Amino acid sequence: MLDYSALRVVLAVVQSGSFEKAAALLNVTPSAVSQRVKQLEERLGVALIVRGNPCTATEKGEWLCRHMDNVGMLENELFEHLPSLVDPADPEHRVMLQIATNADSLGTWFLEAISNFSKSSSYLVSISVDDQDHTAEWLQRGRVVAAVTSAEKPISGCRRFFLGSLRYHATASPEFVSRYFPEGVTPKAIANAPALTFNQKDKLQSDWVRRTLGHSVNFPSHWLPSTNSFIEASLSGMGWGMNPVELTREHLLAGRLIELIPETPLDIPLYWQINRLAADRLAGLTLEVSEVAKRRLI
Repeated sequence: MLDYSALRVVLAVVQSGSFEKAAALLNVTPSAVSQRVKQLEERLGVALIVRGNPCTATEKGEWLCRHMDNVGMLENELFEHLPSLVDPADPEHRVMLQIATNADSLGTWFLEAISNFSKSSSYLVSISVDDQDHTAEWLQRGRVVAAVTSAEKPISGCRRFFLGSLRYHATASPEFVSRYFPEGVTPKAIANAPALTFNQKDKLQSDWVRRTLGHSVNFPSHWLPSTNSFIEASLSGMGWGMNPVELTREHLLAGRLIELIPETPLDIPLYWQINRLAADRLAGLTLEVSEVAKRRLI
């Protein structure tokens, strides 16, 4: 038999980040929290919590927390139909939904969908950010219940919904273009012009160069892990980058940014993939994500 009271203690530590905060949430002492976690770890023979500031879950601990999130969703559904089962003396437990998305979606359209959902739901959300080509891995490893991903192939155990495409333009300031591309955007010029790259997983700049110029080109790059910093760096003339059309439209119209090569957008198809076991209970979340995406993606 699973000791769900002990599992809830572990979940509280992971969600709050400390034994002290978990104790406050559960209305018990920190020593009681520490003892319950230690007893459970000894019983299972594995570490569940990485002690630190903040405390985090081990891989086994993450699986336990995801199980408790699923249990919480089932309990929420049950309590809606049988509210008399709720004990007013019990500490309130709000389920945390683990969701992964890419930074550009979060910086353009996805936050609207999550905000709309949160206004009509008791769920809390924890958003993890990764490249759209890699968020599917979070689902495959069971670390999240749903993800915005570029993976067209359905992930095992998940439902997939096409959302639309996030359009990017290769943009830079007029001064940058004049300096580095006085005779046009050629492979030789690209090889000398500093680009802006989000992180090591970001292939958008390379994909655009290969698609537009017909072959790959090695180019220097600044590293900026922020969607907004990409725009600011482009405006300042620091480099050229692939920027979402939603964030560049006004700058392009005003002439503060220009396309390196006009009419050469890069469209990245996006999909919403959600765990089948949670899909029906989170139909409202899928609806909000789909409706907002329909309005704001290509």
